[in-house]
Amino acid sequence: MRLYLKLSRNNQPIPFDYQVKLVGALHKWLGQNNTHHDGLSLYSLSWLLGTSKKQGNDLTFPNGAHLFISSPDDTFIKQILKGVIDEPSVCFGMSVKDALIQETPVFNNSQRFTAASPVFVKRTIGDRQTFFFHHQIESDALLTETLQSKLKKMGLPSQGVKVRFDREYLNPKIKVATYKGIQNKANICPVIVEGTPEQIGFAWDVGAGNSTGIGFGALTI
Repeated sequence: MRLYLKLSRNNQPIPFDYQVKLVGALHKWLGQNNTHHDGLSLYSLSWLLGTSKKQGNDLTFPNGAHLFISSPDDTFIKQILKGVIDEPSVCFGMSVKDALIQETPVFNNSQRFTAASPVFVKRTIGDRQTFFFHHQIESDALLTETLQSKLKKMGLPSQGVKVRFDREYLNPKIKVATYKGIQNKANICPVIVEGTPEQIGFAWDVGAGNSTGIGFGALTI
């Protein structure tokens, strides 16, 4: 299930590392006693979407923006919607003007997804974090591994699913995104998911790669 939120225009400058504020709004809507703060995120959160303009070292969305939150857990999405109704403020003077819920689509056995936020692939190797990128074949195995782990956490079949970057895409980019002062290198590149329709729908809900709960790897069609 996916919750689309339409936001009013900002009346305060938006820094480029605004993700932490979106995450703060999400957890505000979930409430203090939710169980989704830590661990493997079974949901995905997009970045701010819409036409933006750069103003100095900040951004502005003169016509407002939108974002979406997805999860295979319908109760989770409905809990967020209740929080939005109770407290529609988001950040930087933006507030929720409208909300729309979409059920998870029914897919075939292969689907190409566009990255609505950069796809982040990392692993701890030794005592350091290593980033992986769209041109590296090993990234595919890691994307698949992460999705399989989430399927298993939900008690769903994980066999046969595969995730890979679309290497025929003509304009892939590596995006540096700062979260809480830490610079992360992620991929602006579509991904292709193969598996059962249920597994592909699950990927649409939970996103691709690491840190989907803080705004990486949100997928759209």
